Amino acid sequence: MKRILLALMLCAFAVPVFSQGKNKVVIQVSDNDPQKWGLALNNARNVQQDLGKDNVQIEIVAYGPGLGMLKAESKVADRLAGALDNNIGLIACENTMTNTKVSRSQMYDGIAYVKAGVTHIMKRQQEGWAYIRP
Repeated sequence: MKRILLALMLCAFAVPVFSQGKNKVVIQVSDNDPQKWGLALNNARNVQQDLGKDNVQIEIVAYGPGLGMLKAESKVADRLAGALDNNIGLIACENTMTNTKVSRSQMYDGIAYVKAGVTHIMKRQQEGWAYIRP
């Protein structure tokens, strides 16, 4: 009986933090590197598979040299539709777009936009979102 009680007590303390509400993850993409773009998409997919798609909210924020990830002719464009279909937010930085003279018509359809990618990531971290930079 003591062993069962001890086992139950240990299980109570072993409950992962992930089970307490919806997890939120923001992934930074700021490199002009298709391998890192693929890694960011892999990270997002793996988090969803591990925690359950309905248990996590994921955003990938591209800015600076990483903006190319979300362009219509991106080397990972074939994977962007799958990310959007799986409720992974794909967000482009409008400051980078303005500074590099990129228009929305050059971007992948269905993505979202924020004024400043860095500021968006900062706000997400202040809101308690986990932060990943592949």
